Amino acid sequence: MFAYSARDREGRKVSGRMEASNQQAALFELESQGLAPMELSTASASAGSTRSSSARVMSRFYRQLSDLLKSGVPLLRSLRLLGGMKSNARLSEVILRVADSVEDGERLADAMTRHEQVFPDIQVSMIRAGERAGFLDEALERLGLFLERRAELRSKVVGNMIYPIVLLTVGAGIVIAALVFFVPRFEEFYADMELPLATRILMASSDFVIGWWPVILLASAGLFFFFFSRRHDPTQRLRVERINLGLPLIGPLTRSLACARFCRILGTMLENGIPLVESMKIARSSIGSATLEQALADAVDAVESGETLAQPLAQSDFMEEDVLEMISVGESANNLALVLVKVAETLEDRVDRQLSLAVKLMEPLLLLLLAGVVLFIFMSLIVPMLQMSSNL
Repeated sequence: MFAYSARDREGRKVSGRMEASNQQAALFELESQGLAPMELSTASASAGSTRSSSARVMSRFYRQLSDLLKSGVPLLRSLRLLGGMKSNARLSEVILRVADSVEDGERLADAMTRHEQVFPDIQVSMIRAGERAGFLDEALERLGLFLERRAELRSKVVGNMIYPIVLLTVGAGIVIAALVFFVPRFEEFYADMELPLATRILMASSDFVIGWWPVILLASAGLFFFFFSRRHDPTQRLRVERINLGLPLIGPLTRSLACARFCRILGTMLENGIPLVESMKIARSSIGSATLEQALADAVDAVESGETLAQPLAQSDFMEEDVLEMISVGESANNLALVLVKVAETLEDRVDRQLSLAVKLMEPLLLLLLAGVVLFIFMSLIVPMLQMSSNL
């Protein structure tokens, strides 16, 4: 990011900020715009260009832009209007910079590619297809609906998982507090007694947590950073996902989520007029499933060689039979885009039901687990007292 001060062809002073790979590229860009640079210095990147806005914010922006274009407002004026809104200063700044590029003669999609952190490839591709086909307003509306549905699905997943996570956190806190503050009070009292196995395990656990807590923290942090640093490693992602797919409740949920995301992305891109092979290549990076990404890579080669989409997807054994059958019917009837969107809605409803069922099952299981741990601690401390009382 560079801050510049320059003179235009009329001699007026112009200042602003621009993105470039280095200083020479920034100077070349200024000269290509007919500006004579007077001062050029590096500047910190604005938050709007380095952080992507939320899906709901982007959905609102695309739908507002679509409404303005449908009402007959020119594109440049629409961008200026939306860029002047104060509800999201970071996004407004980026929109105004996109408007400047459009005013200089660039297409909207080309102007958005300069801000890839705000406008990902999948969104730019949909907008570019709409521009080329002459239905930009419809493409923007579909894109806004796509982002809104994706945000709704994400909020459902996060909302359903909040209670189990809070319950696990509170339970772990109670157990750690008992081992650190409560159990050590009984060590002197039981010093000369022959303790049961459960009590010895409890005392040893308390001593381990108290004596080795720095090592435990460092080991936990090391494991966290190890897995976090390798979260983009294809081999690591594939290994973790295969473990998840084999779990009773998490496996079907992970499968349905990935399939729903794939059908929603591919269906929306096909609705916007993007060819199937190009849509599949773009969708690969946005699915979020290593197994399905691998299957889609094989499917791209198969479709390019003349096969149908359903055949290579069936060979991956990732999608369920009913989903594959609907995709096959959609291809035969030449309405694959509509079928994929309908399949996505069906799978999203299925995910909602699976999440509700999983949470309903997890709540009593977590409560029973927490109660069992607390009961174990209580009985391990009380049983020696009862033995002492009976001996007396």
